[in-house]
Amino acid sequence: MTATTGSTTGTAPFGLSSEAKNLHWLLGNLVEEVPGVRSVAVVSSDGLMLLSSDPADRKGKAPAAAARSDGPRGSSADLATIVSGIGSLTIGAAKLMDGGNVKQTMVAMEEGSVFVTSISDGSLLGVHATPDCDMSVVGYHMALFVGRAGHVLTPELRSELRKSMESAE
Repeated sequence: MTATTGSTTGTAPFGLSSEAKNLHWLLGNLVEEVPGVRSVAVVSSDGLMLLSSDPADRKGKAPAAAARSDGPRGSSADLATIVSGIGSLTIGAAKLMDGGNVKQTMVAMEEGSVFVTSISDGSLLGVHATPDCDMSVVGYHMALFVGRAGHVLTPELRSELRKSMESAE
């Protein structure tokens, strides 16, 4: 968690552009404000994680926040891999079925749900949520994030976000 933005993203936004800080804030807000959201990852078209709400960064938080932060195997890197795979699979399926562009994919499981939404130029927003989440509320907030983030996710910003993720490792 950062002191300047209140974000719970996997990398600290210090020294980043205002656009990058804004995306960190939007992502943190999605995780903190939407009931049932466990973790979130933004993945580039080539499968690299650009932003995340890494549950490992929330160890110092209150028990309720820590309990809802568990992502797949506890890692946003795992969520990014899952999101990238689901994205590739559904894009391939849409091509085979002449279905056009994939807008959103949702996988409902006994112990949770995974939502994947296209942002822009192949970038994806992925959310891991609890099994009792309100799917329409999660989908709505994902659409808000995409609407706010899609136009600023330029090649320069994606490069900046990748570098910040690499430096955080």
